[in-house]
Amino acid sequence: MSERDDFLTWVNSEVKEAEMAVHNGDATARRAIWSRKEPVSVFGAWQSVVGRTEVDELFSLLEGSFSGCTSYAYEIVAADVIGDMAYTVGYEHTQATVKGEPHTYTLRATQIYRREDDEWKVVHRHGDRPPDQT
Repeated sequence: MSERDDFLTWVNSEVKEAEMAVHNGDATARRAIWSRKEPVSVFGAWQSVVGRTEVDELFSLLEGSFSGCTSYAYEIVAADVIGDMAYTVGYEHTQATVKGEPHTYTLRATQIYRREDDEWKVVHRHGDRPPDQT
């Protein structure tokens, strides 16, 4: 297996599990895959934040807003590993309850990862609705 293949295996398991968990109201797994080192940032569909403290606060907001995830898929359009950095670009297709109401939606999602102590960690996320869904 190539380094890229290993990375994508991790994304399709650990990242997917973390996203499903946060959409079920538990951000513990998401926090575990995010870097504890600065800089970290989120340009999110709901809110943009910079720094560990603000990222943790955002994750708390998200876990309090989501529940009942019945489906989550990350359709990767592009991904690569370059040294100790990597990225994924794609579409997240989600069915979950948001603030008590069922929703089905798609986000365009780009994430940047940094290898830290031989583990991949997320350092940046950008998510927004595709133009045809705004």
